[in-house]
Amino acid sequence: MKKAFLLVLLSFISQIHSQISGCTDPLSKNFNPSATINDGSCAYRRAKVKPKYSIQLPDVLRETSGLVFSDNLLWTTNDDTDTTVYGVDTSGVIQKEMALEKVSNKDWEEIAQDSSYFYIGDFGNNASGNRKDLHILRVKKKSLVGNIPEIDTISFSYSNQTDFTAMKSNRTNFDCEAFIVANDSIYLFTKQWKQKETAVYVIPKTPGDYSARLKDTFNVKGLITSATIVPHKKLLVLSGYSKSLSPFVYLFYDYDRLAFFSGNKRKIKIALPFHQIEGIATQNGLQYYLTNENFTKKPLWAVPQQLHQLDLSSFLSHYFQR
Repeated sequence: MKKAFLLVLLSFISQIHSQISGCTDPLSKNFNPSATINDGSCAYRRAKVKPKYSIQLPDVLRETSGLVFSDNLLWTTNDDTDTTVYGVDTSGVIQKEMALEKVSNKDWEEIAQDSSYFYIGDFGNNASGNRKDLHILRVKKKSLVGNIPEIDTISFSYSNQTDFTAMKSNRTNFDCEAFIVANDSIYLFTKQWKQKETAVYVIPKTPGDYSARLKDTFNVKGLITSATIVPHKKLLVLSGYSKSLSPFVYLFYDYDRLAFFSGNKRKIKIALPFHQIEGIATQNGLQYYLTNENFTKKPLWAVPQQLHQLDLSSFLSHYFQR
């Protein structure tokens, strides 16, 4: 009996010693081929990609904000008073329109989903940083088939926001334009105008009024505007842009459970100067669709609302094939 216990103990100790922490991504600058545990230390060379194509969207989507892929269509909303959800094909043509009645749109900034619901985030807070009516509309997908939407509300406030004094526009760290739904929770990714970081807050995905718990922060050196997740691959992708409207995507992958910033972290710039990217979605985790809202600053720039397709397979295929 003692001999058997000793063998088990020695085997356990051997396994512990055989585990080596380090960078496990061959695409990184500091890849350690001996590493067996990803410690999140991977560093990467700068990268920039061009869209495979860009297509102008209809005028009704000038303020497009947020994007999800469902039933072979890309679903988006506007961030103004419009309360319609639009289904667009990959050619940028509107195929479906679903009007949501008895709700208002103060600042719809993102749309997310799970298998049963669409979630629409009315939580834009950049005007003065002191909204007290932050909420997410939960729309039952099956109810949309009969054009009688079933909608309920998930309200929240930030657990660490104690000062609600009105600020000048685009100064707050309590703005939000991105979230995802995973398991039984909603994860909010803030758009920090002052710090240029993003903070992750978590709330339940069921109707109620919640205090959003601060989970983590990460310095993205930019403004985060949308999020998409491939849960079975442990891949989170955030989109955003710099202060000078230089757009990017940030890849977070091979993380520990839902600790999104514990694994690989890679920023990829997008060759679309002066584009205010507002939505990102994917069907397979390798090809992505992004939208930008109309941006006009006469007489210098006039960028129309567009749909872009981005191929990130060169950055993620190796990881997917592991």
